[in-house]
Amino acid sequence: MRGVLVSAAAVLVLAGCSTDDVPDSGDDDSGSKDTEWFVQADFDRQDEQRSATFEGDPATPWMQYIAGDMADTAKFKTEGAKKVCFANASISNPWRQTGWITMQQQLKVMQDEGVVSEMETRDAQDSDDTQIADIDYFIKEGNCDAFIISPNSTAAMTPAVERACETGKPVVVFDRGVDTDCATTFIHPIGGYAWGIDTAEFLVDNLEKGDKVIALRILPGVDVLETRWAAAEKIFEENDIEAEDQFTDADPTKIKQIITDAINQDDIKGVWMDAGDGAVAAIEAFEDAGKDYPVMTGEDEMSFLRKWEDTGLTGLAPVYSNFQWRTPLLALQKIFAGEEVPAEWVLPQSPITEDDRADYLKANDGMPDGHYAKFGGEDLPGFPKAWQDR
Repeated sequence: MRGVLVSAAAVLVLAGCSTDDVPDSGDDDSGSKDTEWFVQADFDRQDEQRSATFEGDPATPWMQYIAGDMADTAKFKTEGAKKVCFANASISNPWRQTGWITMQQQLKVMQDEGVVSEMETRDAQDSDDTQIADIDYFIKEGNCDAFIISPNSTAAMTPAVERACETGKPVVVFDRGVDTDCATTFIHPIGGYAWGIDTAEFLVDNLEKGDKVIALRILPGVDVLETRWAAAEKIFEENDIEAEDQFTDADPTKIKQIITDAINQDDIKGVWMDAGDGAVAAIEAFEDAGKDYPVMTGEDEMSFLRKWEDTGLTGLAPVYSNFQWRTPLLALQKIFAGEEVPAEWVLPQSPITEDDRADYLKANDGMPDGHYAKFGGEDLPGFPKAWQDR
């Protein structure tokens, strides 16, 4: 689907999320000009993928994928339990913490099945330098039968991932990507453009031309967040929605102040977010000011879903499928069996709407506010306690 392997996931401080291709500058047939963070062809592809037919059972979305090139893994076929080495960007935010718990529970299943003997994990704590050292440590030790890598950032991690590939062992990259296609498979939800399209179209459908939207962004320069905003900004401009973006550093206090200042200056009708873990703070700013609730997009974090239900505001919860944390280990199970896997494993990514919000609230009753509704671990042995006792 792409010549370069690129990220599907998130932030240095955020949950995971995905890169999109670094563009060549120039115009496409539609007249749109490609920039560093907007590529019309990638926008169009992810727009189409939002309605794609996924292979596999919808009851196990972490194993579904869009049909495409398959990787031949016959050379990796082997018997017995294998040691996996996992270089993780971090568990520094609720999205990654939720996924890490899910991954640990999936690991227990595979240990019981005799597929994996152990998974040695090193946490880079959001540092490129640390993660590079972690990957090189695994390579030097020479005790890894396979690598799983969730890159901290795209360009900086590419050489280290390539060194892991040079060992001849299977390499699974997930969540965020790198600028090489050497990995056996790259696993990610659809991507940032899809998020931006879902959210901006929702706001356009529920607002009037000329309405003012505040766009709350975590930080600049993170590919998936930039492409979320690039897609949304394009749609806002095309539909005469006035959108002002502000960076929040994922700080609820800063979010509240930004919204309060905006309310004092303008009639704010909508709030767009590139990640929803600060959504409650934004809503509370409207409450504190005595203003009507905005039309708003958050995320499938439980705090937003609960506040959305309590307030009755017009909302949407876009999703960067947290269940993807199961897929790397399950992909290795196939790889160790010599079975084909998608070279680029694109997972489903669909928002939670008002129509299905109650179902997700019920399914996740008792989970903490920092939990993500589409975590996909209901059939794993530690459910629900492992996710509750974090």
